Amino acid sequence: MTTMSAVSTYLVQTLGGFFLTLVILRFLLQLVKADFYNPISLFIVNTTQLVSSPIRALLPPFRSFDVASLVLAIFIQWMIIQLTYTINNLGVVNFFIAISWGFVGVLSVILNIYMYGLLATIIISWIAPQSQHPAITLINQIIYPAMEPFRKIIPSLGMIDLSPMLFFIVLNVIDYFIYGIATELMLPSHIVVGI
Repeated sequence: MTTMSAVSTYLVQTLGGFFLTLVILRFLLQLVKADFYNPISLFIVNTTQLVSSPIRALLPPFRSFDVASLVLAIFIQWMIIQLTYTINNLGVVNFFIAISWGFVGVLSVILNIYMYGLLATIIISWIAPQSQHPAITLINQIIYPAMEPFRKIIPSLGMIDLSPMLFFIVLNVIDYFIYGIATELMLPSHIVVGI
């Protein structure tokens, strides 16, 4: 791999991964019915609107499930995979293989958002529990609905809430399953964003 192809691969992976994360965040924001007047939500919606609106015209949302954003995320993963292969003179990946790799990559990115969001929620609850910063509010709006079933299983013990620990264990178990699927699909980790 030459220096130019290494730099090009880095730029495709980084910029593509950033936009992919924004699209997946848009999917999650609509799924959890987050506050779209939050400045960060507005940024995410405005950044992804131009690309997602043609797909949204063909695939309207089903209740709070934003099909268009999910399809766009898989398409972006497919583009990142194809561009990375092309830049490194590896040819073209079979469409169905690239789509399956992309789907697993999207699942992995969603899982990473929840893992890092959960860690952020735990740390913020210690440092600034009453903060009303838009980023903190948005993280809470994404993480809390997924944590609710775990809070019903493990009620809080006064000031201590152990449900994030159980949620983190479940997320790690799901991560093992995603890694197993990625291994079965012979997914190259340095090609697919999120793995």
